[in-house]
Amino acid sequence: MDTKNVMIVGVGGQGSLLASKLLGKVLLAGGYDVKVSEVHGMSQRGGSVVTYVRFGEKVFSPVIDRGQADLIVSFELLEAARWTEYLKPGGTVIVNTQRIDPMPVITGAAAYPQGLEEAMAAAGVRVDAMDALALAEQAGSAKAVNLVLMGRLSRYFDFPQEAWLQALAQSVPEKFLEMNKKAFVLGAQA
Repeated sequence: MDTKNVMIVGVGGQGSLLASKLLGKVLLAGGYDVKVSEVHGMSQRGGSVVTYVRFGEKVFSPVIDRGQADLIVSFELLEAARWTEYLKPGGTVIVNTQRIDPMPVITGAAAYPQGLEEAMAAAGVRVDAMDALALAEQAGSAKAVNLVLMGRLSRYFDFPQEAWLQALAQSVPEKFLEMNKKAFVLGAQA
């Protein structure tokens, strides 16, 4: 099997590290060699955060270069557009349609770009867009956007839902487990 590459991108504090940990656990349990690399960037200041998840029969490097990603999971529209050059031709971006204004937009130094979904699609990117925030709120917490997106990502794999939920149970505190399961299932069914 060729090595497959998934990037998880977002803004600091959105839960991308938990999402990559969850995906890594599912893939390991599925018998793959897995490498996960975390790049934090300016995460504590609302900056860009990216994690790489590479899996296959044998994976030698944790880093994904431009043009290598099979999938990008993006917690925010601008982050999706920022990282699309890392997709393979015909690659897919799963994107939350939520907008989080970066500091230049907040200060008025720049405007938030319009038409990002359309621009990505025009560039040949398969765009799987959803309002993950609304589903996370339906599950009980706006902070569960990451699990909604992981539910959506699960549709691109052949693992049973139980494998994902088992990995989730190993990854989150018990008091948040039911809410996170609900968010995952809502994302998978959306």
